[in-house]
Amino acid sequence: MRLKDKVIVITGGAGELGSTMASRFLAEGASVLLADLDRLALEAASARLGGERIALCVADVGEEADNARIIEEAEAAFGGVDVFVANAGIEGKMGPISTQLAEDFDQVMRVNVRGPFLGVKYAMPAIARRGGGSIIILSSIAGVTGGSGVAPYSISKHAVIGLMRSAAMEGAPDRVRVNTINPAPMVGRMIRSIEEGLSPGHADEMRAAYVANSIPMGRYANFEDMSGLLVLLASDESSFLTGSVYMADGGMSAR
Repeated sequence: MRLKDKVIVITGGAGELGSTMASRFLAEGASVLLADLDRLALEAASARLGGERIALCVADVGEEADNARIIEEAEAAFGGVDVFVANAGIEGKMGPISTQLAEDFDQVMRVNVRGPFLGVKYAMPAIARRGGGSIIILSSIAGVTGGSGVAPYSISKHAVIGLMRSAAMEGAPDRVRVNTINPAPMVGRMIRSIEEGLSPGHADEMRAAYVANSIPMGRYANFEDMSGLLVLLASDESSFLTGSVYMADGGMSAR
């Protein structure tokens, strides 16, 4: 098992991607703490996943005290933290920049940028205390490209690449590796919300055109498509991999 005895923290752990990665991490021998705002969703995810190597933490990633508590609870439950996955994120409101409300923009930044920043702040020293490990930040294809109608989301996903690069420099002396994964659109709730926001009533047509024109591999990603890369970056096999943007985008960024 590639992650035997590793302790992994996942924010947004009750969501579709969070619970999918947790399943793979558990199968590889890790213990996992899932952090999320929604207690009922956390409990449902835990029931689906099963086993004794799961801990739950109800927390708001935008709150500094909650980020500190996530790490404290992981250390209390499992003795430390080896891997931190900053996965929590929201899509925000769709529409041209000229119609965006400042408060909606601020909320996207609070979850998608402040959240990972605070998570890294508290995870990095905890991982260093274990002799090193890995921080993985979920960015997006939108973190390396622009797009009409999605400016707040795209800005936030660009921002966490800057966070990653700075954290990788700071973490290297303590053997704390920091990288981003940048997926293509993934089949699930978030991309459906984005599609409906950009093209109300015509989401299916928009999806078909986007896949045909923008994704060389001809489909959206599935959550499972991220699992192998996540395991690699969480494991000791990636001991020299830090400061990098890993595109998991079906060839979109090759265009």
